[in-house]
Amino acid sequence: MVSRRSSVFFLASGLVAFFLIAAGAEPAKAKDRLWSELGPNASAARVELPDFADLAARLSPAVVNISVEQKASSATEPSSEAEPFNQLAPPEETHPKGVGSGFVINKTGYILTNDHVVAKARKISVTTSDGQRFVATLVGRDPKTDVALIKIEPGRMLPVAPLGDSRSVRVGEWVMAIGNPFGFDHTVTVGIVSAKGRFIPGNYDEFIQTDASINPGNSGGPLIDTRGEVIAVNSAIYTRTGSNTGISFAIPIDLVKRELPELAANHKVVRGWLGVYIEQVTPEVAAAHGLKTPHGAMIDEVVAQSPAETAGLKKGDIIVGFDGQPIGDSQELPLRVGATPLGERVTLDVVRGSQRRKLAVTIAASRETELAEAGSGFETEAEPPLGLKVGNLNARIAQEMGLGKSGVVVDSVTPGSAAAQAGLQPRDIIVEVNRRSVRDVDTYSRALKEGGKGRAILLLVKRGKTAVFVPVVPGE
Repeated sequence: MVSRRSSVFFLASGLVAFFLIAAGAEPAKAKDRLWSELGPNASAARVELPDFADLAARLSPAVVNISVEQKASSATEPSSEAEPFNQLAPPEETHPKGVGSGFVINKTGYILTNDHVVAKARKISVTTSDGQRFVATLVGRDPKTDVALIKIEPGRMLPVAPLGDSRSVRVGEWVMAIGNPFGFDHTVTVGIVSAKGRFIPGNYDEFIQTDASINPGNSGGPLIDTRGEVIAVNSAIYTRTGSNTGISFAIPIDLVKRELPELAANHKVVRGWLGVYIEQVTPEVAAAHGLKTPHGAMIDEVVAQSPAETAGLKKGDIIVGFDGQPIGDSQELPLRVGATPLGERVTLDVVRGSQRRKLAVTIAASRETELAEAGSGFETEAEPPLGLKVGNLNARIAQEMGLGKSGVVVDSVTPGSAAAQAGLQPRDIIVEVNRRSVRDVDTYSRALKEGGKGRAILLLVKRGKTAVFVPVVPGE
C-alpha cells in the first residue's frame, strides 16, 4: 500500500511540475530565436511516389544484356576507388568474358552502352528482353566519355528507350536503373539524384550521382526519370569492396546526344584541343595571384606547336574564363574546350602573376593520343631502386589519369621496400625527384643516381587530383 501511494504521489508530482513549467515558459519571439521555423500557415510539400511498376514494365523491354569475349590479355588493370564496373574473369583465361548492360535507342537495332564494356571485345553478344541473342558490331566508341554505340540486326522493330533532358534534372528527384548486376538480368532499382556535376579524375564527364543501387553488370544501362526518359548512362561506382555503397555515377544524356551523330558517322569523336596540361588552383596559389577564392585552371605545361602556344599562354597562367563563361573547377576547362567547334576562335580570361589579360585562341583538333604515343613503350626496370618498378606514361594511362606526358607511372611496389614504407602505390605518377622534373624513365633513373646513398630522396607524386611530396630513404 505504501508503495502504491508513493507511485501515485510521484506521478501526480510530475504532472504538477509539468504544468508549472509549462505555465511559466514563454515562447521565444521569432527575432530572438537561434533557429527558424516555417510557421503555422506554411503548406506541407506533397511527395508522391511514382508508379515504378508501370515505368519498369514500359522501359524494361528496351534494356539488353551485353556479354563480351575479350581479346587475350597478359595482365589485369588495377582498379581505383571510383571504378567502372568491368570486373572481368581472371587473366589466366585465354579469352576472358565480361557482362554489362545497354539499351535500344533506335528501332532498327542501335544500342548505347559503356566504352569500357566493349572496348577490348573480340566478340559482342546482345540478349534482348525476350531471350533472343544477337552478335553485335561496334559502330563507334569514345573512351573520354566512356560511351559506345553498337548495332544488331534483329529483323524486326525493337522497343526503344526515349532519351530525355539531363539539364533539367534536379537533385532529389526520383530515378530508376535497369540493368544486369552480377548477371541478374533486368534488375530494377530506384533511388534519387544525389548530386550533379561530379568530376572523376581522368574522365571527360560531369557525372550525375545517384544512390539507386548499381553494381557490376549495370554498366551501360539506363538511368530513367519519372517521365520514362533516359537521363543518364550508368557508368561507375565509388567503392572499396567492389559492390554498391550508395554512390554511383552516370553520364548525362545531353553529353551523349551531342556525340551520337559523330559516333554513327565517323566511329569516333573528334573534339577541340587547347594544348595545355592543367592543375587545380589551391588556396595558396589563389592568394599568390590575388584571387579571392580558388578557381580556374592553372597551366602546368604548354604543348609545343599547340593552339595554346600560338596564343601566348605560359606555364603558371591561370585560366579563369572561357569565352565569357567563368571557370570554377579546373576540370570544367577540358569540357568547354572539347565542346567548342574546331576552328572557332574564343577568348580566354587569364591571370598571370597579379595581372589579368585576355588572349584569343583558335581551337584545333585534339593531338593528345598522338603526343602520348610518341613517348609510349611501357618499360620496366629489372632491379628497381627504392622497390619501385616504373614505366613511361603511354596514351592510355595519361588519359585515364587526366595527366600530361611528363612523369613515370609506378607499375609495382616491392613489399617491405623503402617505397612501400613511404606509402607509394601502383599507378602513382612521379613527376619530380629531388625537385628535378621527371619526363620519362631515363630522367627518373638519372635523378635517382645523383642522390647520395642513404639520403632521403624527395619524390613529388600525383595521385588522382592531389600532388604530395614523399620522402623515401633508400636502404644501405
